[in-house]
Amino acid sequence: MTTLPDRGPAARWREPAGPNTHHVVVESPIDEITLVCDGVALTGVYMAVHRHTDRSGWGEWTALDSDSTPQVLGAAASQLAAYFAGELTDFDLPLAPRGTDFQRSVWECLLRIPYGQTRSYGQLAAELGSPGASRAVGLANGRNPLSIIVPCHRVVGSTGKLTGYGGGVERKRWLLGLEEGVGGLSLW
Repeated sequence: MTTLPDRGPAARWREPAGPNTHHVVVESPIDEITLVCDGVALTGVYMAVHRHTDRSGWGEWTALDSDSTPQVLGAAASQLAAYFAGELTDFDLPLAPRGTDFQRSVWECLLRIPYGQTRSYGQLAAELGSPGASRAVGLANGRNPLSIIVPCHRVVGSTGKLTGYGGGVERKRWLLGLEEGVGGLSLW
């Protein structure tokens, strides 16, 4: 199994280079996934049924094998395929999610949840220095535009119960099952 280099505790988001210019649709075991980029960095990873998806600014559809396909889309498709095959536990892609500073701080915490482990909303709120902000953390988690790659599926309720997921709880269960089968899921 390949593990890419640690992004470290202070991974920095790139600022979007401009509007979302390209998107591709790739097949996966859980659904079609649309990858969106600004030409330089990945700005979205969405399942066919996905809450909080604004599809209006996606720019032109691109075929993965086209000469005009931004490199980041091909890299994201390859890394997702390796993840679904159980061969990749950490993504290494330029990311430029659009969100508030608070949302980005929550998404940064998500990047630090190791493969095969979960955290509760309360644990993430405490990590952010706001132990009473579990609900706000949950709302920011639900707005994560880079699902799977920024692993919002690894966040569960305080009892370990699976809670909402932008792509549906059944997909969250599947993703956690994949990681359990590959890496031995730990609930804390």
